[in-house]
Amino acid sequence: MTISVAPMKPAEGDRIGRTTEDAGVGALRTERGNLPLESLDVRATVTGLVGRTTVTAGFVNTHDTALEATYVFPLPDRAAVTGMKMTAGDRTVEAELQERGQARQAYDEAIASGRRASIVEEERPDVFTMRVGNIPAGEHITVELSVVGPLVFEDGAATFRFPLVVAPRYVPGTPLEGPAVGDGYAQDTDLVPDASRITPPVLLPGFPNPVRLGITVRVDPAGLELGEVRSSLHAVTTEGNSVSVVPGERVDRDFVLRLAYAGGSSAVVCVPDADSKGGTFQLTVLPPETEAPVRPRDVVLLLDRSGSMSGWKMVAARRAAARIVDTLTADDRFAVLTFDDRVEHPAELGTGLVTGTDRHRFRAVEHLAKVQARGGTEMFEPLRSGLALLADVTGDRDPVLVMVTDGQVGNEDQLLRDIAPVLNRTRVHAVGIDSAVNAGFLGRLAARGAGRCELVESEDRLDEAMTHIQRRIGAPVVTDVEVTPSSDLPKPPTAIYPGVPLVVFGRYSGPAPESFTVRGRTREGAAWEETVAVLEHTESAVTAQWARAALRDLEDRYAIGDRAVEADIVRTSLRFGVLCRFTAFVAVDQEVVTDGKVHRVVQPVEYPAGWDLAAPPKPLMARGYGGAAGAMSFAAPAFPVAGAPMPSMPPPAPAPVPPPHPVHRCRRPRPVHQCHRPCPVLRCRPHPYRRARRDAPEAGRGSRRRSTASHGRRPSPRRTTRPSCARSPHWRSSAWNRTRDARSGSAATCSPTWRAGSPRSSPAGGERRTNRCTACSTSSPRAATWTTCGRAPCSCCGSSDRAPRNDAARFGADRR
Repeated sequence: MTISVAPMKPAEGDRIGRTTEDAGVGALRTERGNLPLESLDVRATVTGLVGRTTVTAGFVNTHDTALEATYVFPLPDRAAVTGMKMTAGDRTVEAELQERGQARQAYDEAIASGRRASIVEEERPDVFTMRVGNIPAGEHITVELSVVGPLVFEDGAATFRFPLVVAPRYVPGTPLEGPAVGDGYAQDTDLVPDASRITPPVLLPGFPNPVRLGITVRVDPAGLELGEVRSSLHAVTTEGNSVSVVPGERVDRDFVLRLAYAGGSSAVVCVPDADSKGGTFQLTVLPPETEAPVRPRDVVLLLDRSGSMSGWKMVAARRAAARIVDTLTADDRFAVLTFDDRVEHPAELGTGLVTGTDRHRFRAVEHLAKVQARGGTEMFEPLRSGLALLADVTGDRDPVLVMVTDGQVGNEDQLLRDIAPVLNRTRVHAVGIDSAVNAGFLGRLAARGAGRCELVESEDRLDEAMTHIQRRIGAPVVTDVEVTPSSDLPKPPTAIYPGVPLVVFGRYSGPAPESFTVRGRTREGAAWEETVAVLEHTESAVTAQWARAALRDLEDRYAIGDRAVEADIVRTSLRFGVLCRFTAFVAVDQEVVTDGKVHRVVQPVEYPAGWDLAAPPKPLMARGYGGAAGAMSFAAPAFPVAGAPMPSMPPPAPAPVPPPHPVHRCRRPRPVHQCHRPCPVLRCRPHPYRRARRDAPEAGRGSRRRSTASHGRRPSPRRTTRPSCARSPHWRSSAWNRTRDARSGSAATCSPTWRAGSPRSSPAGGERRTNRCTACSTSSPRAATWTTCGRAPCSCCGSSDRAPRNDAARFGADRR
């Protein structure tokens, strides 16, 4: 076969648009740029615990015909979108908030008539869609959104979190027939009817930074003492009280800014309406100090091991889950479930609740250490199973369900609807681990279960976050909280947790009350009460935040089956000017600039930072709204969807073969982790190399073998026994018996290096130890090989469940 390759003529290159060497895989370039979204500018002002943000998206038409651009983007899930305006040249149009169907009709009519128009719609509490149509060739248009929302305050620090990318989400269910409702890569299913609207196409690997990102936050402490200000995921510069992201950052992870505040006290602010017939209040109550012990708990831990959790997230999730297990006591009962598209239990613990003894907790941590990411995120079955285990908990114990996940699923409404009937008394806590976490869903899940949602955006902050999480999970300081005067919307929290103030929004009728009273019960069961005097204010942000919280509560009630609240949702949204899922902001310019024929482009989003991408996705042509032809995307990955055929992909590169086990210079075999890193759960650390010539028993073989120090030779692989630690921790030189063979003429020179404080620490001098097998009760000095997890295979029955005899008094009860 002969293949001829002819160079492209200059005219042909000019027609398709030339690319540069660093343009990246799949880049389509014109003389005026690559993609319609040119810039994203975020300017926020933080006043105390309230953030006001202006988000400006700049679009440019790089084509020769009129353009309609579609952009799917995130916003903080608790923030209220209160305004929008569109600017083209010297023309600025203020948007109107309308019922969603009416806004779409106005937008479509404007596009068909050749007028500029833009529309913003809410798909999820933290996912929005923006369309800008009839952009003339070479023209630049900006769309500006006004957003206001509260900052989360925990343990003396406020967090300003602004999401920047919508991560790929797992979409379960059976694909629906007919045209798709959006431009995303996922098919609409019976469980996620709008899947194609929340799965935007993703840029191919290697694509150059397509969006100029600018973030500036101005901090006003509002009377509080401001301490350290730090950014978790972005490099920033500080000038006075302003913090700015350095140029060149990509739109691929959340922006997280933490502000250390000191001072503050309980307070309530009332903002009267313009007609003085009522108003809005915001109540903040600090948690009381308590030293009372925690009541016995029944805890079910769910660990997400789906494919999106691969990489650092899986390591962090294992560590977080192990830390949660470590907080349990012998008075607690617990169960551990790991899930992807199937649910698994630790084989040694069974499928029910077990007591929190040392042995059971060790088995749970051992199971967690083996977990690797795989499969899809089928979340309903583990939630149902976990809640079923807690359904019969008695009144003297607290039922607690903890889920560790990134929350990247599309069927949020279905999950909330199906678990609502079986929640009962169970408190549901969510630990979100991701640089672009689905905070909207995890917050809704925790609120529905009267628990807390804790977010961990990087492995570096895991230890700090877990210290806070351990204080709060399953241990509220006040329960059965009631506020007087009360408000119907939104539903107030029912518990106060350590380090987290109680924040309640509500409405009142007539003149503002003089005070508010909060009542509840402490851990000891005693009555608790606090009265807070009212301060009147004219802060409009309080009203907007209440409207947003009320709309979220109503939307959740609609999602679980209460369709009668739809009218209340629309009425509340239009009255207070806050965007919701049943309304939309639409801006229409009256100037006719095109003939109504547009070229539709879907803006692809960045792949989230820290995610593993095994193989580059296959580019797909995105579908248009209502199935219209002509919509295109520069890149769209074929992510797996339940029930959908898998697209063809190039085979992934073969996994690298790990090198042979390294060996001590004293010739002792030293197996290492498959990832060649210290064990994150058992805290194993490698032992420094030492030169020595010694004899040692071979682990688990019942016979001795002389180690040699011959030049360049490595011991036989059969001498290397894999420890029972799930991550194969490093063996330590102290693992080898210091006694010398009677036939040897020299003493061993490797000194024991037992970790201080270890429950299996060797006595001074490192005398010979005897292991006892808990399976067959055999004692064998020849199987005295030690690892940092303190276990070695039995030379008799092969069991790896062994303990030193002189530690049996301490651990014998749990290891039998």
